[in-house]
Amino acid sequence: MLGELALGILLGVIIILIIQGFNIFPFLFLGFLAYFVWQLGTGGVERMDTNTDTKKIPLIDFKEIGGQETAKKELLEALDFLKDLPAIKEMGIRAIKGILLNGPPGTGKTLLAKAAAHYTDSIFISASGSEFIEMYAGLGAKRIRNLFKNARNSARKSGKNSAIIFIDEIDVLGSTRGQVSSHMEYDQTLNQLLVEMDGLSIDDDVQILIMAATNRMDVLDPALLRPGRFDRIVNVDLPDKDGRLSILKIHTANKPLSPKVDLEEIARETFSFSGAHLENLANEAAILALREKSPFICQKHFIEAIDKVIMGEKLDRKPNKEELKRVAIHETGHALLGEIMNPGSVSVISISSRGRALGYVRHNPADDLYLHTKDYLEKQISIAIAGSVAEEVLLASKSTGASNDFKQATRLVKIMIEAGMSELGVVDKDTIPEKVLYEEMSIILRRIEAEVKIIIEKHKELIEKIAGELLAQESFSGDKLRELLTEEKVA
Repeated sequence: MLGELALGILLGVIIILIIQGFNIFPFLFLGFLAYFVWQLGTGGVERMDTNTDTKKIPLIDFKEIGGQETAKKELLEALDFLKDLPAIKEMGIRAIKGILLNGPPGTGKTLLAKAAAHYTDSIFISASGSEFIEMYAGLGAKRIRNLFKNARNSARKSGKNSAIIFIDEIDVLGSTRGQVSSHMEYDQTLNQLLVEMDGLSIDDDVQILIMAATNRMDVLDPALLRPGRFDRIVNVDLPDKDGRLSILKIHTANKPLSPKVDLEEIARETFSFSGAHLENLANEAAILALREKSPFICQKHFIEAIDKVIMGEKLDRKPNKEELKRVAIHETGHALLGEIMNPGSVSVISISSRGRALGYVRHNPADDLYLHTKDYLEKQISIAIAGSVAEEVLLASKSTGASNDFKQATRLVKIMIEAGMSELGVVDKDTIPEKVLYEEMSIILRRIEAEVKIIIEKHKELIEKIAGELLAQESFSGDKLRELLTEEKVA
């Protein structure tokens, strides 16, 4: 009521001043500026006021997260202190204050944090690292204080004795201090987070656990990672074949699968897929089945979806006849060397345009590999440059279509040199002269290219035959390719 009265009086005064001929615009500007400064001081412009939905206990259970058995086991051990505080106090154990989830995007870090809140029956409040950074000094630190205050208040209102604060992309907030010399807001915000974490105690009426996610742990300030802050670092890696199979089972449980669908084969063909990729794969397969008005999702829908997730949607553009023949020969070169170097590895060969590629060959390893030998790397280099060599041998010229293949080949050569697999022996990648590196890379690439050229020239007629089949069918499976190779008795 008083506010409305004051507003009416103010409007009346403004109208009288205008009638008297006063220029009131400078006063209005100063008034607006004063109001804005006052709002900054009272927190009226706070953007990050956690949504009430994020304060609820998530319904996600650890059973619903596949492919991360090691991460879940390590996380469960760290969460038990929230579930049995009396036993923790009796043993004199210091409460774990922070758990850092480190891993590539899409591996389920946020899901694990939500499942942790469900497992411990804790209030869940989430925020992103970017929400704390502002151009106005002191706002980031205030938002950190408010975040912890909101967590405690929400837990008390809900009758809970614990809360989990989850900060996604913490590398934005917690990068090493002193790097942004022109903007001390970053350092003040991080300092406030460190102070709040230091203030957490097992004797608090509300136990707060900080969980954070990043894929850039290398840039985090060491003060965040010391014991007593983020006590546990849980690696959330890309799932292996068994992990991918369990994720596929979860994401296809509510979908009408054909009895002939082989999820194990799909898991084998999705090496390096994250959980998010696999969820998208299952969704895309369902969309393809719906487009065809099929009552079931079949194996072919999953195979098509794999290509779509990796390469993108099929394009309407069509190369001319001459270009299409070149693409067919190029991809056949990749496929032939792939089968010779790693029998049974080619899954699909196609000259359909997808994304930025005019054609592609999808290779799948028999097993997930985490260590690479010199022989393996040289084979991969051979496969990468085989398309360009096939163009040169059969068409007497190369094209720009091999530029990405060359990037892959040079990257693998660098890995060989840095791992001490070259004539240079053990080297330090940071101190090796560029000239020496270039010369050694050239020697390795020329040697492998000469070996590939011999193989391509030996099988020129076979490449022509396979390319012809590819031009007629546009794409076919690795099994079809192996049939053609068997007919020609290629080992």
